Amino acid sequence: MTIPQQFLVTVDGSVNVSNVTRAIKMLRGVTAVKKAKTTAKPRLYDPKTGRYLNDKTMKTIEDAHKGIGVTTYESLDDFYKEMGI
Repeated sequence: MTIPQQFLVTVDGSVNVSNVTRAIKMLRGVTAVKKAKTTAKPRLYDPKTGRYLNDKTMKTIEDAHKGIGVTTYESLDDFYKEMGI
C-alpha cells in the first residue's frame, strides 16, 4: 500500500470552483477533493512607489489601530517636554 499524497491547488477568484473541482475528480487516482475558504489579508498600496506595504509595516498599522505601542500625552506641553523641545 502506498501513502497518499496531497496537493494544494490555488485558483484565481474569477474561476468557477465547481468546474475545477469536477475536473480534478476526473483525474485517475484522485480519492478526495476538499475546498477551503481563504481570507484576503488587507494590504495598503503606496501610489508613489507603486508597491504594496510589507508585512512589518502592515503589522505596525494594525497594532496602532488596536492601541498597541501608541503613546498619548495629556497636553502639547507634555509632548514637547518628552521630545526635548
